Amino acid sequence: MADIVNLRTARKQKARSLKEAKADANRAKHGISTKTRCLDSAKAQRESHQLDGKKLVD
Repeated sequence: MADIVNLRTARKQKARSLKEAKADANRAKHGISTKTRCLDSAKAQRESHQLDGKKLVD
């Protein structure tokens, strides 16, 4: 005999998996997240500031 399946739950699970697939495609399409982009920018700015502080003045 076949297992009993709740159709409402199956429909919701299918919708979730479709949304997750679409989200993965969008992540790949739009690149890195805002949080990562901000962290990289802050790191570059901090390194630049530290380098400027270590320059020798003639």
